[in-house]
Amino acid sequence: MAPAGRIAEFHREGRDWFCNAGLSSDVTVVVEEVKFHLHKFPLVSRCGRMDKELGASQETQRQSSTIILEGFPGGPDTFLLIAKFCYGLRIDLTPRNIMMVYCAADYLEMTDKYGEDNLLSKCDSYFHKNIIRNWKDCIVALQNAEPVIQWAEKLNLISKCLNAISTMVCTDPSLFGWPMMMYGSLQSPGGSILWNGINTGARIRSVESNWWYEDLSYLSIYLFEKLVRTMQARGIRAENIAGAIMYYARKYLPGLGRWHGGHGATTRTVASLSLTPTTVDEKALLETIAKLLPEKKDTSYCRFLLGLLRIALILGVSEECRETLEKRIGMQLELATLDGLLIPTYSDSDTLYDTDCVQRIIQHFSSSESRVPSFSPCSPDMEASPSSEPMRQVAKLVDSYIAEVASDVNLKPEKIRALAEALPEDSRSLYDGLYRALDIYFKAHPWLSDKEKEQLCNIIDYQKLSIDACAHASQNERLPLRVVLQVLFFEQLHLRSALAGCLQVMDPENAQANQNTIQNEMVGEIIQRDGWVSVVRENRGLKGDMERMSSRVRELEEEFGKMKEEMKKVSKSYSSLSSNRLVAWKIGCKLLPRSSDAQRDVASIGELKPRPSGEQVQPSRHLRHRKSFSLLH
Repeated sequence: MAPAGRIAEFHREGRDWFCNAGLSSDVTVVVEEVKFHLHKFPLVSRCGRMDKELGASQETQRQSSTIILEGFPGGPDTFLLIAKFCYGLRIDLTPRNIMMVYCAADYLEMTDKYGEDNLLSKCDSYFHKNIIRNWKDCIVALQNAEPVIQWAEKLNLISKCLNAISTMVCTDPSLFGWPMMMYGSLQSPGGSILWNGINTGARIRSVESNWWYEDLSYLSIYLFEKLVRTMQARGIRAENIAGAIMYYARKYLPGLGRWHGGHGATTRTVASLSLTPTTVDEKALLETIAKLLPEKKDTSYCRFLLGLLRIALILGVSEECRETLEKRIGMQLELATLDGLLIPTYSDSDTLYDTDCVQRIIQHFSSSESRVPSFSPCSPDMEASPSSEPMRQVAKLVDSYIAEVASDVNLKPEKIRALAEALPEDSRSLYDGLYRALDIYFKAHPWLSDKEKEQLCNIIDYQKLSIDACAHASQNERLPLRVVLQVLFFEQLHLRSALAGCLQVMDPENAQANQNTIQNEMVGEIIQRDGWVSVVRENRGLKGDMERMSSRVRELEEEFGKMKEEMKKVSKSYSSLSSNRLVAWKIGCKLLPRSSDAQRDVASIGELKPRPSGEQVQPSRHLRHRKSFSLLH
């Protein structure tokens, strides 16, 4: 001990520390090659570990001893504080040193058995009264606990801080951590708003639910992972946890900002002014985040996952991490966008885009038996998918993706086929998108043989091509002749079905018979392979007629709507002339002229002027001629 009335002082000489207590040093404590020349009595009176090692015998006290403290928590700086406390000097406990001093006091066994109000009890009191009750101090203490993280975990200091933070993220931040950055000097300790130093009595409104993202992003990935696990165990909403993870990832993974999930950076923080960003291993960070992400779905969340997958492919993460991300994306693929799926190839492949990765994502979507639930709809930008048919939506997305990558000259036909067949056959209600993609591919790969083109075209269901797509394909010189023949066959089927519908409107009594006749004709059409080429040439010679027929069908639909309205008026005014046979005959006579001519003819019906028999027979004969031409061609 220092002589009465004299305060001990510590000074440094090189790397060694000395205590000016008026007595020569009789013990040397070594901490990480730094020597502290001290006295036995102040140490043994406060430290149980020192007491055990030095002993209390007079013989030991006469001899100078050296003690090496292996693995001392906090290193030389922390031991200097401990030594000052043992010599009766005042030391300040702060959020930055509390973890290290607490662990060091436990290491040296500085319990109340070795002096009343010893350092261990002081640290415990400060920790529970100040640290875990204050948001800022809790964050700062955790960030500075890295050097003693294992020791602090053994003392449950880390878990207590994490539990405190998990509780406070659900609490109005105006109730703790004064003053807050967002209000500064305008907030009183009681939480009221001040005006010119006068308490206005107005309470501060709660801030957004993401106010804590920035502060937690200063924690190391190890502590951040433990905090997320704690939050999940406490039942904090998944969208809030996902938002914090996304914010953390964007902060430390370069290039991810473009693919973030929609949470903008917030400046309404409490502790970030006094914190410094942590250093991270990007690859380890991404692999950890992939395990933390909740199994939920959302548009912005899916976009974030796709961006995370891009970074993962660049960093070369483990196969398990990559599969986890691909599976998460596949389970909500209906929410993805085309630009998100256009993942460049980061390997030595010759292709521009990583089609293998997208194919695996599609297969995950097809094989997943159940879809993941959406985030809570009450959270901002966390909406459920409005589509009730995710399979149809994914089919459109895949067709658009194939069309986008089809222009790559290095893309092999088997890759195109694998992408198209990754979805079930019944996933497409219309094959126009896939036909368009194949047409782009044929245009970019003119060297393909007819056999290779036919193999690709076999994945198209021609019965599910629209009449416009059939019309385009029938004139597409890039398609093989066999494919064109099949397209023409189904194009005629579409047209005949449309004409059957027209006949049903014109003459409901004979519509069923006409429709059966058309179906029987189509069933009876058997085309032999040897005659394919000649039939194709003949059909191409009739392309002009087919186009006019298609146009005529659309005109008929418009005319029927107008004629129905006119005929209702006619039937009311002239009931004696409302016979079904007569009405059908008059409609048939007036369908061929254009709409303006048709209106004049309808008007003439209302005048009830007799016509010569020759004028009545001739239009009817012309109409029958047009019907037979349509059915035969």
